Amino acid sequence: MDKKAVESYCREYMDFLAKAKTERRAYAAAVELLTKAGFKEITSVKKLKAGDKVYRGYHGKTLMACVIGKNATATGLKVVGGHTDAPRLDLKPRPVYAKDGVVYFDTHMYGGIKKYQWLVMPLALYGVIVRKDGSKVEVAVGDKPEDPVFMISDILPHLGKDQAQKTQKDFFPAEDLDVIAATDADHAYAAKEGEALGKITDAARDNLVKLLKKTYNVTEEDLLSAELEIVPAGLPREVGFDRSLIAAYGHDDRVCAYAGLSALLDVAKAKTPPAKTCACILCDKEEIGSTGASGMESSFFENTVAELLDRENSAARDIDVRRALEASSMLSADVTAAADPHFSDVDSTGNEARLNKGPCASKYTGGASKSGASDCRAEFIADIRRMMEAEKVVWQMAELGKAEKGGGGTIAMFMARFGMDVLDFGTPLLNMHAPWELASKIDCHQTKCAYLAYFRGK
Repeated sequence: MDKKAVESYCREYMDFLAKAKTERRAYAAAVELLTKAGFKEITSVKKLKAGDKVYRGYHGKTLMACVIGKNATATGLKVVGGHTDAPRLDLKPRPVYAKDGVVYFDTHMYGGIKKYQWLVMPLALYGVIVRKDGSKVEVAVGDKPEDPVFMISDILPHLGKDQAQKTQKDFFPAEDLDVIAATDADHAYAAKEGEALGKITDAARDNLVKLLKKTYNVTEEDLLSAELEIVPAGLPREVGFDRSLIAAYGHDDRVCAYAGLSALLDVAKAKTPPAKTCACILCDKEEIGSTGASGMESSFFENTVAELLDRENSAARDIDVRRALEASSMLSADVTAAADPHFSDVDSTGNEARLNKGPCASKYTGGASKSGASDCRAEFIADIRRMMEAEKVVWQMAELGKAEKGGGGTIAMFMARFGMDVLDFGTPLLNMHAPWELASKIDCHQTKCAYLAYFRGK
């Protein structure tokens, strides 16, 4: 394996992660890369031919990019699909409140998190505020050296004996995951020297609202139409003296989403078009069940395929779209759990994913009885094995822990409903769903190589 190639790819990936702290920012970073590579927004193209490069976006959160193949898209596509949303804390519609001189942002959990992992660590605020007139303002605070950060406080161990007796689920209520946004320090600064400060007021709350107005030209009412996310502060870092791991927020699932995008960009550089149309999907809402207009349970994918067929053959019918979907195949590009030596009791011995062994194929995910799994057929797995071997990709096959120990879902089942072959295939992680996740550089690079082998394979 070429170490220089691994390091070069991982630098590019870390740069992408640094920009893509939210699904909107991941979308913007992806569009920037696609545009630079000559991809065109599909509405600007009237007629498609082999070798054309197009993308279709939706709500600034979900996109599908394609390199048109020699064979008509009606004969099926090769798809790599990952998601760019990640577990986090979202600000509620009316987020600002004060309590005993401290101003908080009221939050709501997004996706599956361990609440205690978000306490007493630096946090950043990202998102967008949309005014009534439709104008928008971007918010990004917490990652520049000169930025302030935010934090959720916790009780000191000296006074936390009662808390320590509670279960992990109950010792810190979700309603208390509120972020310190300001204090009433201005009240203290305004007092005359030696003057007793007296009764605590809620002036600090009003001061914060005024600060938002001054900084972003928004009112408190404008927060009703905002998408503001609390994410860990800090940029991706190398881990260990050998620098073999990457610590970052949002590996799940931007590590696979970026690998799919990078592989498609390589396909686009080739001198000849691929045999089949190759597509990369970067989608939203996976962490909350793929629901919503920008999730994969929506009609976004099939509508995009219909747009492609219409531009290849204006006489295309609905049945042609259905046939194209059924003739397609997909690698569901989502992460899996890497075996952690400290928690080996949850691993399915001999069927666990390990660091530095490459991306992991999972025939099924879901619950203990495969509920919610697409359960890929053996014939397609054999095809993938052949493609990986032809390109000398380092990869492994595993399942997500012991039976009855848990489970998880991906977008696979929402794509398999079209009748296409779908196999989960993604990067193993330590600390999955934690504010800081760990990925192996080798596994990151080989994930991109695996997706490229699939695009090229026969």
